Amino acid sequence: MKRPVVLLLGPSREAISGVTTHVNALFGSRLAAHFELVHFQVGSEGRQEGALGKLLRFVTSPFALASAIVRHDAELVHINTSLNAKSYWRDLAYLVVAKLCGARVVYQVHGGSLATFGSSFVRWSARLPDVVVVLSHAERDRFRAAAPAQLVEALPNGIDCQPYQRYNRALPERDAPLRLIYIGRLAPGKGLLESLEALRIARTRGVAARLVLVGSGPEEPRLRQYVRDAGLVRDVTFVGPAYGDVKARLLSQADVLVLPSYSEGLPYSLLEAMAAGVVPVVTPVGAIPDVVAEGEHGLLVPPRDADAIAIAIERLSKDKAALARMSAVCRKHVAAAYSIERVAKDFSELYWGLCARPAPNPAR
Repeated sequence: MKRPVVLLLGPSREAISGVTTHVNALFGSRLAAHFELVHFQVGSEGRQEGALGKLLRFVTSPFALASAIVRHDAELVHINTSLNAKSYWRDLAYLVVAKLCGARVVYQVHGGSLATFGSSFVRWSARLPDVVVVLSHAERDRFRAAAPAQLVEALPNGIDCQPYQRYNRALPERDAPLRLIYIGRLAPGKGLLESLEALRIARTRGVAARLVLVGSGPEEPRLRQYVRDAGLVRDVTFVGPAYGDVKARLLSQADVLVLPSYSEGLPYSLLEAMAAGVVPVVTPVGAIPDVVAEGEHGLLVPPRDADAIAIAIERLSKDKAALARMSAVCRKHVAAAYSIERVAKDFSELYWGLCARPAPNPAR
């Protein structure tokens, strides 16, 4: 039987972003055994183009999508978007084109919130896809309230846990410095300055801790200057971007993930860290409260609050038994609820439900 064709819209598969990670995970999952997945690139990542080239692409890309739908005889178009002005208006055009071409549309929202971005027009347009997919239960409830007749599903991200669970974790030594880590873009909105200030505060309170920053981005010069000014040169290490086994090994050598973002969808760095047994100190934004229960998997702190982060660091530094307990719970939690196998199963069921044909017998 010919596999149904699904056009997966997203950035270049070589780009560094959460959406790219999601798209690549779907391509590498068992989903590809039952559906013919075809990538349709959107956005400017991975392209060499000037202002004129961007404008030309903006005008012509909806026609390119229509051509791809017809050429591949695509039954489904899976749009990966965010609730910000740039992504929303671009992807709304793709949504309309896909519907006009007769394709079923999965509209997956990876970031932003209807509570802050929503308008009457946005709420109206939420009725256009065949299904809206969000990352958190709170966002699912907002979409259902805005468009009561719309099918809205909360399908959180998932990862291949095996690379992060292959390393055994030694129990944290009582008097050893607490090993903190951040993985991701060194960009505004990630709470990085607050993390550094929290480390400075914790050090003044006698807490022994070290922080490894993994990644690169526009905030790096500012962060390096802050480290020098705060006298943290011996306590903070910049290691640049890390991938694959290098990233897994860095996580295996860390105790605590510090990720006090101002806003998020569901960060892959959080799932990867928890799969490796790294206890998160995070803000309750986006889908994070669905993943991290206070005191069970990690600690929740308010956004933009360096003192709260410092208190969390001090608490974990002084209670290594609780740190070890949460570490073990994190590994089990992610393996059980946030695996790529679960993601493939969820989307397979969703895709077959939108196709006009029965799912294949899994026993065959």
